[in-house]
Amino acid sequence: MKKISILIPCYNEEASLPLLYTELVKVMDSCKSYDWEVLFINDGSCDNTLSLIKKLRQNDVRVSYIDLSRNFGKENAMLAGFDYVTGDCMVIMDADLQDPPSLILEMVKYWEEGYEDVYAKRNDRGKESWLRKNLSLLFYKILKHSSRFDVLTNVGDFRLLDRSCIEALKKLRESERYTKGMFCWIGFKKKEIIFNRGDRVAGKSNWNYWNLFNLAIEGITSFTTIPLRISTLLGFAIAFLSLALMLFYFFKAIIWGDPIQGFPTLVVLILFLGGIQLLSIGILGEYLGRVFNESKHRPVYIVREYNYEKIYSNI
Repeated sequence: MKKISILIPCYNEEASLPLLYTELVKVMDSCKSYDWEVLFINDGSCDNTLSLIKKLRQNDVRVSYIDLSRNFGKENAMLAGFDYVTGDCMVIMDADLQDPPSLILEMVKYWEEGYEDVYAKRNDRGKESWLRKNLSLLFYKILKHSSRFDVLTNVGDFRLLDRSCIEALKKLRESERYTKGMFCWIGFKKKEIIFNRGDRVAGKSNWNYWNLFNLAIEGITSFTTIPLRISTLLGFAIAFLSLALMLFYFFKAIIWGDPIQGFPTLVVLILFLGGIQLLSIGILGEYLGRVFNESKHRPVYIVREYNYEKIYSNI
């Protein structure tokens, strides 16, 4: 009998977990031709998330959990799930029920038809603000046009992955992660499902604008060097502009005898060039910082406990 794993990263989700589990039980009980595993990743929650998961584990052997030693972030928590899931395929979803469990069986149907990555594309983003929706679309456009592989727009982590995809993702061990890009980078046979993303059933989202900005930086610096190329081209353009401006003022003074107003021009040029230099140094620093972090070869995550068992060695 084939086994399906459902991977759910959790951070302070005590309010939504009972509702989520109820919906998952409906799905699992309606399809008993498969073995099921629900793997919760407790990513350093500060509330009663872990206690609730342990209670679910006591009453349902299909429930498993990983307790990380601290909050490593959703991207790293998902990697922990990739390493520990035991199913022939894996469904990744959020704990807030914005990803409807009712779509899981449709994903399984396409998986049985031979698709290895069945992803859910958002037709509607719920009650997100106008600014957040359009910033997300802008980010996807930038990443799509600057990457050397096809980047899926309006697609999150909610998807079903075949075991072959899971094994491929396990080989990507970088600590600065953008998993949505990795899903596209590994390839495999993909199938799209359109759905309307709902709102959180409980609790509060931990994704503020600053976190989303940092995730966007991770995505761009993980999969493209286009910012470095833009910085180089900008340097050439400014050098050419400076040369043209120098020649203009030179001939203006020689031919027409027009004195150059030096101080205001000098101040503007210094501020402009200084800003460009700082921007270029910042872009270069982002890439050097990634190299520095990867060179330390620290584990991407640390597991404290797996199904009541203390873990003393980590990947």
